[in-house]
Amino acid sequence: MSLVRAGVPTPKTKIAFTEEAALKALGELGYPAVLKPTVGSWGRLVALLNDEDAAKSVIEDREEMFPLYHVYYLQEKVRRPPRDIRAIVVGDRTVAAIYRISTTGDWRTNTARGGKSENLKITNELDDLCVRASKPFGRGVYGVDLMESDENGLLVHEVNNTTEFKNVMAQSGVDIPGTIVDFLIESATN
Repeated sequence: MSLVRAGVPTPKTKIAFTEEAALKALGELGYPAVLKPTVGSWGRLVALLNDEDAAKSVIEDREEMFPLYHVYYLQEKVRRPPRDIRAIVVGDRTVAAIYRISTTGDWRTNTARGGKSENLKITNELDDLCVRASKPFGRGVYGVDLMESDENGLLVHEVNNTTEFKNVMAQSGVDIPGTIVDFLIESATN
């Protein structure tokens, strides 16, 4: 909601709190859709729902899990190349970015799932969008995940406040820990 209020382009998203409301929201959103946990990493517990039968099965399983998983965070499945973008924002600038590319045929591009990473040159458009996406959450350190929609250009699908950057650092050559320390020192002295 913060991203939408800030005018940041995002995938169509719905939130539901019951099994019935989730199925209704999916009917409005359309299939295929993606169900994401509200807390998670590495693409775990992210489910592709190709149709109502798949949705009913996955949601039924989630109903048996810890109540945190009863928050149904649903997004359209964006038509895109088999990759996404992870960008690191420190303070008011995007300091590094990579493509995360699926090499296994999996629709998820996480490097923890076998995806490979490639350095991505930061354009003015990418920097502007990533900084705008992080602003609603205050100055800090964020991992901004984006997709290149075939229809709508760059879309922000996540802003992570606890982001891993090992692959970004390896591909970009940017000293991200040093950049974070410099930002913290500058923030503490101003």
